[in-house]
Amino acid sequence: QVQLVESGGGLVQAGGSLRLSCAASGRTFSRYAMGWFRQAPGKEREFVAAIRWSGGSPHYADSVKGRFTISRNNAKNTVYLQMNSLKPEDTAVYYCAAAPSRPGIVAVHGYEYDYWGQGTQVTVSS
Repeated sequence: QVQLVESGGGLVQAGGSLRLSCAASGRTFSRYAMGWFRQAPGKEREFVAAIRWSGGSPHYADSVKGRFTISRNNAKNTVYLQMNSLKPEDTAVYYCAAAPSRPGIVAVHGYEYDYWGQGTQVTVSS
């Protein structure tokens, strides 16, 4: 089992920044690829960003590319999502998730992830 706890959400004005953190405990964190997803009211959950166990090959949804940065610190069992130039359409509950690492593959679909956090609310006002 891997337990994931997100933090860092909140209310921010458009153009502002937030940094989300996801602390992991349980099985060896460094064996898992990590991802961030989000779900806005009335919408389906969508992929935001993912990163391999090594911290390489970050992958982003087109809607956040150039504004968001995913990173991880395996020594601290933590993955981060730095969000800059936030827009009202970024408003959602953000979830981190853990997927078994697979060579050469970046997991971008929710079904590829085995463990999920409870989510943290991000609200961007216009």
